[in-house]
Amino acid sequence: QARFVESGGGLVQAGGSLRLSCAASGSTFSFNAMGWYRQAPGKQRDLVASISYTGGRTNYTDSVKGRFTISRDNAKKIVYLQMNSLKPEDTAVYYCKGLLSTSWGQGTQVTVSS
Repeated sequence: QARFVESGGGLVQAGGSLRLSCAASGSTFSFNAMGWYRQAPGKQRDLVASISYTGGRTNYTDSVKGRFTISRDNAKKIVYLQMNSLKPEDTAVYYCKGLLSTSWGQGTQVTVSS
């Protein structure tokens, strides 16, 4: 079963940047589309970015388009989320997983102060 460990979160001022990393385990990583999700307090967990297994296709929710970039390194089994021009409304716990996976990691907290 695939497992995911997120890191790179922290406290940043509005307008700042963070890069999240997701280390994955499991032999099928290279063949799975991956996604970054986030969950703010009192809200549901939503998909914010996804990437195909080759990395050639990416998708973003409207609120992060032009600010966030998802990428992956299949040799290292890592998925990244580069977040620029951060806003207070980006504050959430961020998770990654395969789009077809059912297991979740512990997430990493991102807090953006105004």
